[in-house]
Amino acid sequence: MLAPFLVMFREGVEAALIVGIVAAYLRKTGRADRLAAMWIGVGLSAGACLVIGVVIQATRRQFPQKQQEMFAAAVAVVAVVVLTWMVFWMRRVGRSIKGELEARIDTAVTAEGWAAGLVGLSFFAVAREGLESVVFLVATFQQGSGARQPAGALLGVVASVGVGVLLYQGGRRLNLRLFFSWTGAFVIVVAAGLAAGAVRAAHEAGVFNVLQQRAFSLRGAVDDSTIPGTILRGVFGYNDTPTVAEVLVYLGYLVPTVFVFIASSGRSSVPSRPSETVGAAS
Repeated sequence: MLAPFLVMFREGVEAALIVGIVAAYLRKTGRADRLAAMWIGVGLSAGACLVIGVVIQATRRQFPQKQQEMFAAAVAVVAVVVLTWMVFWMRRVGRSIKGELEARIDTAVTAEGWAAGLVGLSFFAVAREGLESVVFLVATFQQGSGARQPAGALLGVVASVGVGVLLYQGGRRLNLRLFFSWTGAFVIVVAAGLAAGAVRAAHEAGVFNVLQQRAFSLRGAVDDSTIPGTILRGVFGYNDTPTVAEVLVYLGYLVPTVFVFIASSGRSSVPSRPSETVGAAS
């Protein structure tokens, strides 16, 4: 439940910042009457991402068991790539995103057929966050069953909407640099677990059978069947008896990615104050 909550919270805050920038800039430039077109784009984007997620889940269940495991492995790999890209993308473009969006808004609202242009701008700006979320949720839902994962994701979205409203209204300040640094580190650990899970799924599908001897056993400390083990599996992809391949993939992803993440922290371009993003335009 924790992993879907924090990832969706992070993604939701990113989307809320984008929507807040667009809405605040339209108000600032005397174009508040065009907010409806923005909200149409946001709504269409959210609906499209929801439909894509439902279709993927429904399609996966129609596969035979072996194909389901192959699908799970492929989705986990895609999720690792997307989550990693998400973390480093926000570090790279955080400070410039406000100016870029405002320039695109000016182009959209001054062109003929501005309504369609503004709908499209809002749609694609939010769709990136939504599709990233869909890929992650499909991957993480395959690691555990029950209502905890969907509930965590829903709570994350609700919390991010609340934060977005507070930031837009200027009633609260959030240290975005600190926020994205901590959540980025957490997402990297989650992605490492997904990478190890991809190896496990590929083995269960019968397509990856090397280095499958047990590396070690943590069953005496934290058993998979216990509540702590279940929580760790749902959050970090924990396995109390991992294979050598799983350990190598986990560390092979985690160690260099964390190193690059820490090394890039000094060059981070993510703004440290909401006034540099949403609040400044309001």
